[in-house]
Amino acid sequence: MAIDQTKEFLPLNIAILTLSDSRTLETDISGQVLVDKLLAAGHVLSDRAIIKDEKDDLRAQLKKWIADDDIQVIISTGGTGLTGRDITPEIFHQLYDKEIEGFGEIFRHISYKLIGTSTLQSRATGGVANGTYMFAVPGSPGACKDAWNHIFAEQLDIRFKPCNFAEMMPRLKEI
Repeated sequence: MAIDQTKEFLPLNIAILTLSDSRTLETDISGQVLVDKLLAAGHVLSDRAIIKDEKDDLRAQLKKWIADDDIQVIISTGGTGLTGRDITPEIFHQLYDKEIEGFGEIFRHISYKLIGTSTLQSRATGGVANGTYMFAVPGSPGACKDAWNHIFAEQLDIRFKPCNFAEMMPRLKEI
C-alpha cells in the first residue's frame, strides 16, 4: 500500500455538504476541515452547501449534485447519528445505484481504534449514484479528519496502490 510516485496526480471535483440546524459557513468547523483537506491534497472544491436536517432539502441538494457531471465526489458531514433529526443515511440509500458497504465498515473500524465503542453511534455510509461517489461521515471535526486522513486521502488519489476509487471513475456508468 503506497503512493506510486511515477504516476501523475489527478485532481477530483469534490462538493462538501454540511447538515446542521445551527451551523453557518463561519461556524462550520467540520465542513471546513474537509475543504482544507481536499484543497491541501490538490483536489478542487466544486461546491459547498450547508442545509438543515430536512429530508426534502437533503434529497434535492444531492440530486442536483449527482446530476452535475462536473461533480465527481460528494462528501457530507452530519446527520449520521441515531436521533430523530439524523436522516442522512436514509436519504443516501434512496439515491445510491450501488452502496459501498466497506466504507462504513472501515470508517467504524478506524474510529473504534480512536474513540472506542462510541463509534457504534455512527452510521457513516458510502455509495455511487450516476457515476458520482457519495460519502456521509459524522458531523464532528475529528470524524472528518479521520475519514480524510485514513480513507479519502488514499482512495481519492489515483496514485494509491494497489487500487483506489479514483481509477474506477471512468467505469462507474458501465452497463
